[in-house]
Amino acid sequence: MSLPATPKTPFGGDYNPEQWPKEVWEEDYRLFDAAHIDTVTVGVFTWAQLQPSLDVYDFSVLDRIVEQAAAQGRRVCLATGTGAHPAWLARAHPEVTRTDFEGRKHRYGQRHNSCPSSPVFRRLSVALAGRIAQRYARHPAVIAWHVGNEYGGACYCELCAEGFRSWLRAKYQTLDGLNTAWNTVFWSHTFSSWSEIEPPSALTEHWRGPDHTAFQGITLDYLRFMSDAMLANFRDEKAAIRRYSRDTPVTTNFMGMYRPIDYHRWAEHLDFASWDNYPPEDAHPAWMALAHDVMRGIKGGQPFWLMEQTPSVTACRDVNPLKRPGVMALWSWQAVAHGADAVLFFQMRASRGASEKYHGAVIGHAGRSDTRVFREVAALGEQLEQLGDAALGARTPARVAVLFDWDSWWALELSDGPSRLVRYQQVVLAYYRALWEAGVDVDVVPVTADLSGYDVVVAPALHMVKGDLAERLEAVAQRGGSVLASYLSGRVDEDDNAFLMDVPGPLGPLMGIRIDEWDARAADVVNPVRLGTGEQQQVASGRLVFELVIPQGAEPVGTYQADFYAGTPAVTRNAFGAGHGWYVATDLDQVGVDWVVRRVLAEAGVAGRHADAPLLETAVRVAPDGTRLLFLLNHGVERIEVVAESAGTDLLGGGRVERGQRVGLEPYGVRVLRTDG
Repeated sequence: MSLPATPKTPFGGDYNPEQWPKEVWEEDYRLFDAAHIDTVTVGVFTWAQLQPSLDVYDFSVLDRIVEQAAAQGRRVCLATGTGAHPAWLARAHPEVTRTDFEGRKHRYGQRHNSCPSSPVFRRLSVALAGRIAQRYARHPAVIAWHVGNEYGGACYCELCAEGFRSWLRAKYQTLDGLNTAWNTVFWSHTFSSWSEIEPPSALTEHWRGPDHTAFQGITLDYLRFMSDAMLANFRDEKAAIRRYSRDTPVTTNFMGMYRPIDYHRWAEHLDFASWDNYPPEDAHPAWMALAHDVMRGIKGGQPFWLMEQTPSVTACRDVNPLKRPGVMALWSWQAVAHGADAVLFFQMRASRGASEKYHGAVIGHAGRSDTRVFREVAALGEQLEQLGDAALGARTPARVAVLFDWDSWWALELSDGPSRLVRYQQVVLAYYRALWEAGVDVDVVPVTADLSGYDVVVAPALHMVKGDLAERLEAVAQRGGSVLASYLSGRVDEDDNAFLMDVPGPLGPLMGIRIDEWDARAADVVNPVRLGTGEQQQVASGRLVFELVIPQGAEPVGTYQADFYAGTPAVTRNAFGAGHGWYVATDLDQVGVDWVVRRVLAEAGVAGRHADAPLLETAVRVAPDGTRLLFLLNHGVERIEVVAESAGTDLLGGGRVERGQRVGLEPYGVRVLRTDG
C-alpha cells in the first residue's frame, strides 16, 4: 500500500472545529475556499469528546465535522483521537500515566503521558480506533488514517519494567546471552534472574541525566525497547483500523531527526511516512533538507507527507521568531522538492486558549483573510494548483547515499569517551551540508539499505557497525565507488561492545588504516589540518577528537599541523578494488568537510548543479511517467541569477526556459522546471 490517491498535492492541515461553535465552521470553509485548502486533518485530540466515559461513545460532533468537510469538497485525513488520553481514564486507572526518568509517578496532565505498556491504555485506545474505523471506513472523503500523534518520550514504571524483561527474553533467549551482550562481569552486574533487571534510570544505572550511564548496553536496549513499545501501540491501532478499512493508507506523524524513536524500525508498518517540520531557530536550510531526506528514506525513497509546519510562528520555545515574508512558501517548496506529496499546516485556525493559542495559524483569532500570512498561504495554494499532479509519486534519482543510523546516534552519545561534545546529528549535518552545497541529489538511508545503486556512500560517525554492513560498503568500493567515513566510526558492535581489533574495526581493510590512539580536547582547541597540495591546497580546522592514524596502505590527503602528532594523517584515501575508501580522523570545520566531499565527488564522477551558488538549493524528482522536475530554491535575501543547465517549462511562472538562458530568482524565490530531458 502506498500514499493516498489524490488529483494534486494535498494542501491544508490540522483542523480542530470541535474547539469552536458551529457558526465559526461556516466562516472557516469560506476562508478555506479563498486559500485553496482541499485537505484537513481532523480528530487528533478528541478522545475525551468521543468517549466521555468508559461505556459511552458520542460521535455526533465528529460526524458533523466529517460531513461538513465532505459537503465542502474537502478530503479528510482522519485521526484515531488517541494522541492524549482523557482525565476519566487516568482517574479510573492511574497506571495509565507514565513514570519519568527520575522515578516520579505522573498524575493526569499534558499529552504524552500514556504508558505504552499499560494493558488498559492499549485496550481502550484500540477500541476507540476500531470504532472510528468501523464508522467512517466507507466514507468517500476519508483518504488516510492518522494514528496517535507525534509518538515520543519514555516511561519507567513497573509495567514497562515487565515489558522490558519480556522484550529481553525474546531478544536474548537466555540470561547467558544477555550477560555476554551487556558485559555484566563489569562491576559485578551479572544477572541470575530476569526479575533482577531494572529499567536504566536516574534510580539505577544513570547519573547526570539520560546520556550518562554505567552500562551503555542496558540503556541502548531500553531505548530500543521503548521505541518498539510505542510501535506496538501504533500497530495495535492500525490492526483495529484494518478490520474495517482494508485499502485506506495509515500513517502517523514523525518528527524528523527525533532521537528517542528509531523510525527505521517503524518503516515496514507504515503505509506512508509523514512528518512535522519545526526546524531549530536559525537552522541552515540544509538541516531541513536533511530531515526531509531522512523521512523519504524511511520507506525506501517513497514520497512522504509534510503533515505539519507553522505558517508563521511556533509557540513551544523560549523565543519564537516569525517566518519572514516568502519563507513559508520557500520551505513548503523545499519539502516538495525533497519528496513531499502533501503540504499541510498546524494549525488551520488558532486555538483560543491553552499552550498553543499563540502558535501560528492560517486563520488567526480575528478570522481575517487580509493578513500577510493568509495571503501567502492562499498564494501557495494557487501555485500548488498550477503544479497539479506533476510531482505526485515522483522519486529522487540520487547517486549519493548518506547513512543515518539511530543505533549509532544512541551509542555515540551514550559513550563515556572520548568526547561528549561530539553530537551525531551535527556530524551528519556537516557532511550532508557539503553535499547540499555541491548541488547533488542525496538519499539518506538506513544501514540496512541496498547500496548497490550508489556511486558514493557517506557514513558520518558510523559508530556502530552491524551485520554485513562492512562487506556491503566494501562492495561499493570494489565495483568502483567511493565510501567516505568519519572519526569515531567502526568502534562498536550491535551490543555496543568494542571490536577486539584495530580501530576502525571491520572498516579497517576498506579504509586502509589503523588507529591506536586518539586525543580529545576542549571545544576551543584547534589543530590546523593541511588538505591537498599545490593549487588545490586548503587549510582547515580540526576540533574535539583527533585520531592518530597509522596508514596500512592508505595515502595521506590531509595532515595535522600541531601537537606531537603534527605531520601525521588526518584525512586518508585508500585504493580498494576499483574504488576508494576515504577516512576523516577529526571534526573538520565546514570548509574542510566541503573540500573533502568535493574531492570525493570529483573522483567518483558525480557532478553537482550550480555548486558555486551556496544558498541556491537544487533538487530533481522524476515522476512515474518519466517527467523530470528540477527545483531551484533561493534561500538567500538577495536576488540571484543562474544559467539554466537544461531547457524546460516553468510550471509556476509559465513560459519556456532554454539551455544557457539566465534564470533569475528573487529572495526566497522558487522555480519548478519540467525539463525536456
